[in-house]
Amino acid sequence: MSRSQMLAVDAMGGDHAPEAIIAGLDIAAERHQLAQFLIFGDEARVAPLIAASKRLKGRCTLRHTSETITGDMKPTVALRLRDSSMRRAIDSVLAGDAAGVVSAGNTGALLALSKIVLKTMNGIDRPAMAATAPSAKGDVVMLDLGLNVVCDSRNLTEFALMGDVFARIVLGLPAPTIGLLNIGSEEGKGDEVLNAAAASLRESPIAKQFHGFVEGHDITAGTVDVVVTDGFTGNVALKTGEGALKLVAQLLRSVFTAGPLAKMGYIFARGALKRLKETLDPRRYNGAVLLGLNGVVVKSHGGTDALGFAHAVDVALDMISNDFNSRIAEGLTAMDRALLSAKPMAAPNV
Repeated sequence: MSRSQMLAVDAMGGDHAPEAIIAGLDIAAERHQLAQFLIFGDEARVAPLIAASKRLKGRCTLRHTSETITGDMKPTVALRLRDSSMRRAIDSVLAGDAAGVVSAGNTGALLALSKIVLKTMNGIDRPAMAATAPSAKGDVVMLDLGLNVVCDSRNLTEFALMGDVFARIVLGLPAPTIGLLNIGSEEGKGDEVLNAAAASLRESPIAKQFHGFVEGHDITAGTVDVVVTDGFTGNVALKTGEGALKLVAQLLRSVFTAGPLAKMGYIFARGALKRLKETLDPRRYNGAVLLGLNGVVVKSHGGTDALGFAHAVDVALDMISNDFNSRIAEGLTAMDRALLSAKPMAAPNV
């Protein structure tokens, strides 16, 4: 089995590990017949779960680890645990045993370990966290979602490039549209960083895909396929969206349980509500990706179940099979050439 088909898995990370992790791999194994999994975790707990899965038979290699990074552990402490399931899984990508890693464990620890062990790709100043979210026109990609609180124009330009490739692979879009999140859609809105990033994107190889500035309501409207912003704003937008979805679910529940007539109305609307629930199911959007590292790193939500973890595995395997990092490197080279040619020549000294 080639390196490109091998995925490292942290079996001990997450609220429901290792049971939900192995059950998620069982689901993913049916979808990805050529994938194999390099699993790291407590052998006594993980081995029986693997043995109980017919789909995983012959497709897993289990490596025992003696330490686990807990959800409340500080990254500085996690960095010192050399035999944790998360650390060993990331180390396997560095060693070339796997092309990517998936973990539902401690987010801060995963970010710190991935950046320190794998490091950023040549030409990438900072990695970014990206994920998909629902909109009125289909799924939309958002980045950065919290990895970089403060960004400069070069960072935002790189995020746009990585978001473009991510949307092509994960959403299957041939030419995804890209927008910079701002306080207004008019030119000149926002600060110098946003305007400088917009100017760079208009001179870049993805200039035809650049829509311009977008506002918060454009995210759910599906105005563009990729929304680019700094990590502070992106994380606030993400958490606001998650809260809004929970509110909608609570309101619908209260409306259809208000009385006998309301319950009767639910019976007639049950089919439509089921489709709505499936569309907005957070498990469909599980799997945030750390873009710009020397290896594929996918963060699953810690509280997800088997189906949600399987979706995170789907994302990782899609990026691996489509050679995501090579496409980023090609895009960076083209970007630098375009920006260099766009710079005016310096006047000669007289």
